[in-house]
Amino acid sequence: MSVADAMSDEGTVEECLDELGELLSRLERYSVSVLAVALRVHLQAALQVMLMGELCTLPELRAFLKELERDALEYEGESGCA
Repeated sequence: MSVADAMSDEGTVEECLDELGELLSRLERYSVSVLAVALRVHLQAALQVMLMGELCTLPELRAFLKELERDALEYEGESGCA
C-alpha cells in the first residue's frame, strides 16, 4: 500500500482520524508542543517501517512530506510560530 493509496481510502482514513482524535483527547494533560514532538517521533518511525517494508517508495514518501510541510505551513504568517 502506498501513501497515495492510503490517502485515497477516505472512509478508512476518516475512521482512523476519529480514533486518533479519541486517543489524543486522553492526552490533553500534555502541552501541544510535547504532543507534536511525540507525534513527530512516531511518524518518523512509521514512515521508516513503510519504506523498509516496501509499502511505499522513496519518491512517494518525499511527495508526502512535501505535502505535509505545505499543509503545515499554510497559515505560517497567522500562527505566531517560528
